[in-house]
Amino acid sequence: MKQTFNPPSVRRPFGNYNHGLLVPPGASLLVTSGQLGIDLEDAVPADVTAQAELCFEAIKAILAEADMSFADVIRIFGFVTRREDFPAYMAVRDRYTLDPKPVSTLIVVGGFTRAEFLVEVEVTAAKVF
Repeated sequence: MKQTFNPPSVRRPFGNYNHGLLVPPGASLLVTSGQLGIDLEDAVPADVTAQAELCFEAIKAILAEADMSFADVIRIFGFVTRREDFPAYMAVRDRYTLDPKPVSTLIVVGGFTRAEFLVEVEVTAAKVF
């Protein structure tokens, strides 16, 4: 269904993602807003791992409501406030993503709407029904 692209003329990916994915014609497309590490009671965990897990659980719920799963995710945008949080974020991301791995971008940002937020994640998913 999805075709991956990792040309030999381009450095191989740094982690568990692909440089490109081709989605076939006729696929339904879902784009999520950025999800933050906050629970239903407005509690925000102090560490990036727990916040990232909340982000990915929220995305999982959005995907399910659209009759999709992480198998349909084609692109992930991750934003963290500290470079040292890359490994913890990527470990959570890698637990949720399935093959073929989506394309992925991870950016260090100066902050979010509230100082306690350490990570935000948004995805694009595509599925042929």
